[in-house]
Amino acid sequence: MSTSAAAPARTVPRAFVVAGLLGCVHAAFSLYWAVGGTALVWSLGSDLVATFRGREWVLAPIGALKLVAALAPLLLASNGWPARQVARSACWLGAAVLVLWGGLNTVVANLVLVGAIHPSSGFDRPGMVGHAWLWDPLFLLWGASVVLGLRARAGASGARRDR
Repeated sequence: MSTSAAAPARTVPRAFVVAGLLGCVHAAFSLYWAVGGTALVWSLGSDLVATFRGREWVLAPIGALKLVAALAPLLLASNGWPARQVARSACWLGAAVLVLWGGLNTVVANLVLVGAIHPSSGFDRPGMVGHAWLWDPLFLLWGASVVLGLRARAGASGARRDR
């Protein structure tokens, strides 16, 4: 019989798993487009596609950064939050950027689609639909999932100080 107690398993909030999956979807498409993939390119808007035409390789580091950001909260939480204050602060900052960016762009794109905002130079309807209903809500949900995971973790430990 062993005298050492087994280390308690770390529970990771499911919201971090959801955030990781959502972020990995975003990252996967960036990496896919970086190597010349064309699925759902219409949903980006013709201006954005034209900006990257011939420079799709730029999407590789963007995709890699998204992948790191997608998996960081999950990995940090499962490893007991090394460098706790820095790690959690970075996750809160990332979540805030995702929620603000995704939320604002989702609202604005939908307002354009319903005619409440009229861009002076017009707009690419398929691209606006892609941003209003796919890419920007995906950013918003990703960020909201990180927030939920961070709050669940704080609530589970009973410590408000680590937020």
